[in-house]
Amino acid sequence: MDDSLFNIFIFLVAACVVVPLASRFKLGSVLGYLAAGVIIGPYGFALIGDADKIMHFAEFGVVMMLFMIGLELEPALLWRLRKSIVGLGGLQVVLTSAAFTAIGCALGYSWQTSLAVGMALSLSSTALVLQVLKETNLMNTAMGETAFAVLLFQDIAVIPILVIMPLLAIEGEAITSAHSSLINDFPGWLQAVIVASVIATVIVAGRYLSRHLFREIAKTRLREVFTALSLALVVGITLLMQMVGVSPALGTFVAGVVLANSEYRHTLETDIEPFKGLLLGLFFISVGMGMDFGLFADSPLQVGLAVCLLMLSKSLVLFALGKLFKLNNLNNLGFAFALAQGGEFAFVLFQFAAGLAILPEAQSKFLTLTVATSIAATPLLMLIYNRFIVPKFMSVLPEHNYDNINEANPIIIAGFGRFGQVIGRFLTAQGIKATVLEKDPDQIELLRKFGFKGHFGDASRLDLLHSAGASTAKLLIVAVDDPQTSVSIVKLAKAEFPHLTIFARAHNRRHAYELYKAGVDFYKREIFDSSLAMAEHIMVTLGNNPAEIHAKAERFKQYDETALKHSFAFFDNEPELVNFARTQKAELERILKTDALDSQ
Repeated sequence: MDDSLFNIFIFLVAACVVVPLASRFKLGSVLGYLAAGVIIGPYGFALIGDADKIMHFAEFGVVMMLFMIGLELEPALLWRLRKSIVGLGGLQVVLTSAAFTAIGCALGYSWQTSLAVGMALSLSSTALVLQVLKETNLMNTAMGETAFAVLLFQDIAVIPILVIMPLLAIEGEAITSAHSSLINDFPGWLQAVIVASVIATVIVAGRYLSRHLFREIAKTRLREVFTALSLALVVGITLLMQMVGVSPALGTFVAGVVLANSEYRHTLETDIEPFKGLLLGLFFISVGMGMDFGLFADSPLQVGLAVCLLMLSKSLVLFALGKLFKLNNLNNLGFAFALAQGGEFAFVLFQFAAGLAILPEAQSKFLTLTVATSIAATPLLMLIYNRFIVPKFMSVLPEHNYDNINEANPIIIAGFGRFGQVIGRFLTAQGIKATVLEKDPDQIELLRKFGFKGHFGDASRLDLLHSAGASTAKLLIVAVDDPQTSVSIVKLAKAEFPHLTIFARAHNRRHAYELYKAGVDFYKREIFDSSLAMAEHIMVTLGNNPAEIHAKAERFKQYDETALKHSFAFFDNEPELVNFARTQKAELERILKTDALDSQ
């Protein structure tokens, strides 16, 4: 039997079984992959034994991930994050390295060993953190952006760390470089020139030559060839960087940034994304396989203390820096928790240090287990943060100081976003006054800049409806973005102000049904008219008679509105609703075809 095929089968089955279970229990995919690795590894069912070999291959997933990160970065974003990348990221790496170096020296290790370990432990897991932030929808928060900026600097910092490591080699010890390259025997200045030239070549080729190559491949209209070129680009840059002793991750990241403004960027992302996801999953599985539970059994207390010391020390440094860079307490805690673990590059750096005789083999294995355990603990730490810490902070937020409203107009508009603004502008143009309630303070500020009068207030609160003059108003227009909030406002207004005629914005057919049940007098689906108008224009562009198509569009509109109201009678009974929809679809086609025949 082919061992490679069998290993691939085991990996895929383990991922397909364990990861969905972890996601079902809200533990995240990363923890699922780690658990799958433990189960199939040498300390589980021993279905696959060579974890080191798998790890070496799986690290390519990290390389592809950094290429994808580079593709998503534009120079404007890098410039906006420059303070966090260079300032916060640089301080984090330096201070964390210094802290662990001091701890190592205090424990009796040489300063060379302590500094090498300290630099390796200063790095966090880019693959893990970005995956967790994405799954928990924290990527676009202040905490997510800050963590991302620090991770970028850490990935770049691998290069100087690899340069410093050989300088720490203890004199007189045999040195076998774990980071061999074709230029190892060259003088230092020449190595620097070659590395700079290679990186410059990647930048120039990516900026000026790649678009012509991609254009020629695109002309073939063969998607599989474009995918092959995308993969060849990543693999080729990886090999080139390894040949000159540079981190492949940094090289592919630079290439991704260069291609970020390419017209083929989105196609590249689409082609590489599935491979990146699979290889990252393989990387986390290999980390789980490499966790030496024999060390756990021999010295559980030492391993536990080492993991706690690693995560606590990094968290304290990160939290202090977050304070320095003006993160609020909630974001700062999340930032410290997210980056508290060791990183995937630590595995490479420990092997490199062991090859340089800076780090004994036994200590390298112990530290590798410590880092792997910290990676496994991070999803649980973030789960605690999201489930317990975030709600606690949110529950103690101060109450909004809503505006005092001292006006009574015949119309109240609840929500003044893109939908409510059109209504408000049209009414104002007719000289009709309306009281606007909007609970987004940024939106209110924007409206006031453009000369619109609006009040900061939540229309789902009875006291604010009273102060807005709901007891004397004639109409309430509910145009808020959130469907549940709009239904709540309708129910409240119907119960407390039954004289009000209520118009509401419906997001879709289901929302229209909920508004109907709540007692709304009139609803309008927000994109129905614009979609139908475009469909009408499309038919005219195709050469049909404008008057005929307009009549058909009006007939379609009338029929669809009537059918929707009739469907409310059994909207909660899905089988009946499906049968009704099929019947109405056939009937609508028959009517439109009859109209077409009658017009001939």
